Amino acid sequence: MDPDDFPSRPDDALAALRRQDLDPLSVAELDARVAALEAEIARIRAHRERAVNHRASADALFRR
Repeated sequence: MDPDDFPSRPDDALAALRRQDLDPLSVAELDARVAALEAEIARIRAHRERAVNHRASADALFRR
């Protein structure tokens, strides 16, 4: 999935991250950025899993 396939809002944080120039960052800063983004990915995955489970529970309840 290419991020350019989705229209972005002017205040979209993901679009701002993609536009940021990484050249001035040190290796340590890049490592810290990767760690922060990996933590955010884990948070998003956990939230998505809760949403999927919630939806499955609701679907099961209303199918009875």
